[in-house]
Amino acid sequence: MTSNDVLNMYESLAGLTAKMSLAAQAGDWTSLAALEKQCATHAKTAETGVPALSGASRMRKIDLLKQIMANDRAIRDVTEPWMNNVMAEAAH
Repeated sequence: MTSNDVLNMYESLAGLTAKMSLAAQAGDWTSLAALEKQCATHAKTAETGVPALSGASRMRKIDLLKQIMANDRAIRDVTEPWMNNVMAEAAH
């Protein structure tokens, strides 16, 4: 895996998680689930490890990881309360 491959993977993940955040905010659970599967497929690429990056490539990777983490937080901000409501209703 080249440094360009690494950055392309993180770019894809950042884009997918941004779409997932929008789907969660819209309550579009079908799209969210489909995007989650796509995201998992892209993330599998990193399971074998990715080469260390340096310089501008490293900084870009860090920026992309921050975007991914912010998107994840936005998704959780929507889905966690929803899941808590589902679990509470199921308990009754």
